[in-house]
Amino acid sequence: MSMNLDDTIAAIASAPGTAIRGILRISGPSVREVLTRILNESSLPDHIGAAQAFSVSLPVAEGTLSVPAQLLFWPNQRSFTGEPLAEIHLVGSPPLLEELLERICLSGARPAERGEFTLRAFLAGRIDLMQAEAVLGVIDATDSSELTTALEQLGGGLSSQIAAAREQLLLHLADLEAGLDFVEEDIDFVSRPELTARLDEAARWIELLLSQADNRLQSTGRWRVVLAGLPNAGKSTLFNRLVGTDAALVSAVAGTTRDYLSVPIRCGNVEVDLVDTAGWEEARDGIEQAAALLRDDQFQRAHLIVWCAAADWDANQQALDRQLLDQVRQSRDVLQVHTKVDSIPRRELETQDDSLCRVSAEQGTGLESLRDAIGRHLSSSHGHTEMIGSTAARCTESLHHAHRGIQRARHLVDLQAGDELIALELRDVLEQLGRLTGKVYTDDILDRIFSRFCIGK
Repeated sequence: MSMNLDDTIAAIASAPGTAIRGILRISGPSVREVLTRILNESSLPDHIGAAQAFSVSLPVAEGTLSVPAQLLFWPNQRSFTGEPLAEIHLVGSPPLLEELLERICLSGARPAERGEFTLRAFLAGRIDLMQAEAVLGVIDATDSSELTTALEQLGGGLSSQIAAAREQLLLHLADLEAGLDFVEEDIDFVSRPELTARLDEAARWIELLLSQADNRLQSTGRWRVVLAGLPNAGKSTLFNRLVGTDAALVSAVAGTTRDYLSVPIRCGNVEVDLVDTAGWEEARDGIEQAAALLRDDQFQRAHLIVWCAAADWDANQQALDRQLLDQVRQSRDVLQVHTKVDSIPRRELETQDDSLCRVSAEQGTGLESLRDAIGRHLSSSHGHTEMIGSTAARCTESLHHAHRGIQRARHLVDLQAGDELIALELRDVLEQLGRLTGKVYTDDILDRIFSRFCIGK
């Protein structure tokens, strides 16, 4: 990277255009000197030990006029960038902001490069690489779902999980290497069965992150919600009512749906891609086999399965439905819904499980409640673990590499190989996980990330 990180830098940090408030940001070792040159010296106290806010008057138009402003000053390393930092908040007039930025640069600062403020925060250890990417995710968010995901990643939720997993692997590695120091005494600091269990746990955790990253890369940025269930469970009728069109072919004949349909809709406070799939049944011919493959692919990519079961099914259909539902729940997140509730008497409906969502697509009842339930379910079960698209793209290769390393270490344990060989694999896994948060990085990685930022961030 060509920028000199010891310089004092400055930029307009507010959005382009006219606004009630504009922001100028300055960061670096000479912030105090720059401020005393552009302000009346009496406006800035000599001794400032902690972050403070001041009302100041800024001379403009070659000193013929003055503009009131608010100065926020962090004099030490406890700022966002980990170095002295100041923000000047004033009326958001583009010509005024540009004139003041020119004066700041003539007073000892230089114009900031793209993402340089956030880069300095990363290099100072104030944030990690995932949080740095989340800053850009917040700026680029196009809806509330993307904004929530970026803010949660910026808050460190994903980073803390990775740090905890990496810490556990470091402890496992320490146990192995401690045993190497006492190999002649035949002392084991960790038994092989216990090590196997630890590696299996690490593999499952990495597989979860890989699934999230792969889903994020395959998706449009919206959660994928798949309607599923036995044939003639009312999926297509429900799909049409939720999306507000007759997109899906509806028939009383079971097995009408062979392909899948996907339409974006809003559920509660989140945007989702709602997918209608073929009914769950044994394939009897080539067309049904192709439909089953498409259905299975959508299942694997789904963030949530909405399992539809008709309220008027007989005992045999209910038994088969429960059997299939139990199978799906072993690997996927499921929300169960009873369809066609208009087809059974009210007194019979009242005896059923109150915790289930109940809808009548024909009458249009229960649809808003189902939408809200989908939104709440996704927010509670997925919101804290999602990653933004740029992070998923960067991390996928390292996650695959780490997973292969765990698998190799697990295979070495099964072969009763020496601890030193297992330790080598774990070191490689730790390096790959370090790349995710920036514990291990190269200049070209930083260039690819921060070159996408705008000036002033």
